[in-house]
Amino acid sequence: MTTYYNEHQKFLVSVDVIIFGFDEQKLKVLIGRRQMDPGRGEWSLYGGFVSADESLNQAAAHTLEKLTGLKDIYMRQVGAFGDVDRDPGERVISVAYYALINVKDYDEKKRVKHGLEWVDINKIPTLYSDHNLMVGRALTKMRQKIKTEPISFRLLPSLFTLTQLQRLYEAVIGEQVDKRNFRKRIKDMDFIEKTNLIDKKSSKRGAALYRFNNKVYNEDPNFKL
Repeated sequence: MTTYYNEHQKFLVSVDVIIFGFDEQKLKVLIGRRQMDPGRGEWSLYGGFVSADESLNQAAAHTLEKLTGLKDIYMRQVGAFGDVDRDPGERVISVAYYALINVKDYDEKKRVKHGLEWVDINKIPTLYSDHNLMVGRALTKMRQKIKTEPISFRLLPSLFTLTQLQRLYEAVIGEQVDKRNFRKRIKDMDFIEKTNLIDKKSSKRGAALYRFNNKVYNEDPNFKL
């Protein structure tokens, strides 16, 4: 450890991860009861302190993997939160990230182990410190991104119906869209492929199943919803 910057006060740096999932036609966020003081027992996002030997992205990825057991998850930085009194325990600056996962890929045993709950985005309770603000800003960024980048497929299974895709899009942007226009735009996108498979669970007649072709998208990323 060097003796540089000794004239300056040292701060703690943490990461908090807002994990979004899509289930029962609703956009949901993973939260749990805080397991430490201050704020023990309050609803909270999941996070951790940044170690001296890791970057912010590494700390966020490590936190996400510890929580879900999943790797290579879509994750983007939301921003830094550094109000002086945001944490009553110490001077803590937190950098928030949001991540998108398919709920079905998440091991239910891990959810129970960590005491977490999937909560409807429209019914989030009061969270610890400024965590509600983090969720709000993450949602704003995701709403902007979903219109220019096909991130919605991160929340869906590998095979999905157009109805599922529309319901997810509506859940994220918070408003209904015209079914006919939406499907017309989707069918004009070469990277959304119709398969020969049929989903017979969602309707008596059955619905065609589609899949996202990442290779085709990367070759021609002119995406806009």
